Amino acid sequence: MDFGKIISNSIKYPFRNIKKLPILIILFILISTIPIAWMSDNRYLLAFGLFSLFLFILIVPGYLFSMVEIGLNESTMFPSLSFGDTIRDSIRLLVLRMAYMIVPACVLFIFLSILSISGANLKFDLSVLRYFFTLGVFVIAAIVVYLIFEILLFFAKARLAYLNSLKEALKVNEVVRDIRNIGIMNIVKWVIFMAVLMVAFTFISAWVMEIPYVGFLIYIGVVIPILESISNYSVGLLYSNITMKPAVR
Repeated sequence: MDFGKIISNSIKYPFRNIKKLPILIILFILISTIPIAWMSDNRYLLAFGLFSLFLFILIVPGYLFSMVEIGLNESTMFPSLSFGDTIRDSIRLLVLRMAYMIVPACVLFIFLSILSISGANLKFDLSVLRYFFTLGVFVIAAIVVYLIFEILLFFAKARLAYLNSLKEALKVNEVVRDIRNIGIMNIVKWVIFMAVLMVAFTFISAWVMEIPYVGFLIYIGVVIPILESISNYSVGLLYSNITMKPAVR
């Protein structure tokens, strides 16, 4: 499937499944009660929000992962909510995310350590400009490292969906090979597409956000689920272009 068709099908995907989209919307709306409860100082609503967050962590990652699987099969259906499979996949994805965030976390720790030393040296040489220049370089480098591993994580999820093997998804070298097979330019275009889409949706929803509480609920409960649906489904479609031996599932 060419890249243009992948983008077109991905944008249409959530809106082809309007009847099932509320499942995802409700899950996102439930966790939005946490900041609302915090702002309104409502203990009961906060307790409900924390319980909803626990359910969200167990269900939503696995449910979005099902969209990657559906994209791999080039289907247009929305996944059904199967609690057993969804919770299992959410746990596997949590392990996967923790593994792929080790390097960014280590880089961040090193940067913070260096910056604290540089900050201490200000007492002696007052090199404020040099300190802030160093800070800027480190912040940019940390963001770049994080984004690289976040992209790797997306396609590790696709590898997990295809091979149904956490061990295979943890092989960074194989994930990099998969990305090369998809095409670096296709990945760059996908990143640009997602960035533009996020900015466009955020800009449009900024008007809605001006409505107290309701605007926030619409952004969290509608805009973000649509963006997540598009991104996960599009990764599955991109990965479907790789020719591999049939996986045993």
